[in-house]
Amino acid sequence: MIIGLPKEVKTKENRVALKPTDVATLVAEGHNVKVQENAGKGAGYPNEEYEKAGATMVNSAKDAYDTEMVVKVKEPIKQEYDLLKENTILYTYLHLAADESTKELTQVLLDKNITGIAYETVTNENKELPLLEPMSLIAGQLAIDYGARFLQTFQGGRGKLIGVVPGADPTNVVILGGGNVGYGSLVKAAGSKAETYVLDINPKKVAELSDEFKDHKNVHIIQSDDEKIKEYVSKADLLVGAILLPGGKAPKIVTEDMVKTMKDGAVIVDVAIDQGGCTELSKPTTHEEPIYKEHGKIFCCITNMPGSVARSSTQALTAVTVPYAINLAKKGLEAALKEDPGFAEGVNTYKGFITYEAVAKDLGMMDKYKKLEDLL
Repeated sequence: MIIGLPKEVKTKENRVALKPTDVATLVAEGHNVKVQENAGKGAGYPNEEYEKAGATMVNSAKDAYDTEMVVKVKEPIKQEYDLLKENTILYTYLHLAADESTKELTQVLLDKNITGIAYETVTNENKELPLLEPMSLIAGQLAIDYGARFLQTFQGGRGKLIGVVPGADPTNVVILGGGNVGYGSLVKAAGSKAETYVLDINPKKVAELSDEFKDHKNVHIIQSDDEKIKEYVSKADLLVGAILLPGGKAPKIVTEDMVKTMKDGAVIVDVAIDQGGCTELSKPTTHEEPIYKEHGKIFCCITNMPGSVARSSTQALTAVTVPYAINLAKKGLEAALKEDPGFAEGVNTYKGFITYEAVAKDLGMMDKYKKLEDLL
């Protein structure tokens, strides 16, 4: 198979979807991997390492896209739409249900009969999301770092430290959701000795986290409902949005009125922004322009937060995504999908149809929906 590795072009996205050692494995199995020059530079992988691995180095993104399968980190943005080749495989994070911009991308994928395999909807035998988990854990931890930064006085924040400050009022960190993002935030905030509150709607998750953190007096795990969300949002110095509905839009559980009840200078880091965000006021931001203010509160909604730690993120991501890519290249698309139902869950578009129901519903495109098994 001919596989393309283009350089990521989303703002400040320095991750890369294949390390040189991954390329070497694919080449050893008889595949041709076309790597765009400097694709791995931001993650610390120079062109020379890809050359030694046996890659075919190409000058342009067009050459990297002129392949049977394109492997990326983030969804193509508008400037890449024309590069997408008909009837190819696109293996990357897609997050198609996020907003109108992803609806446009979805239509492009359908028009070009592209098989869009989304990392974020691949499941394992336990119905977990193994290709989303490592980036979620990283993003959750980074949410606390970004929150700490923007809480600083000179950033316009409340002037509060996430850490041990004898004699000072505690800094309240409120985390909405106890999944992988929430867990990453919880571990980071709890270790900093902040008063940390995690709200989750799942009683099983509440019980699990309560047991794991029972010896941490600064950690409070709370069974979530509408009233509890209102109560704890108003108390938050730092609010972390960690809500996930696999493949679908995040529910807007924090209203504008709730935001208004927060203290001026409080920070909201909405990690759910990849799926549209979990507050009514959330909108995507970038590493170059990470924040904006609404009602005196600071919003940080960076859509590719793990890109700020590109080396760690690349290694964590490829550890879980590349084995699927190797299997797909070896066995072919249909065989790989038929033998692994969890991998097949990753297919969001196929043969001109949306094949992931939550995406079709959230985009209002159920007329374009078909079950994957009916198309294979």
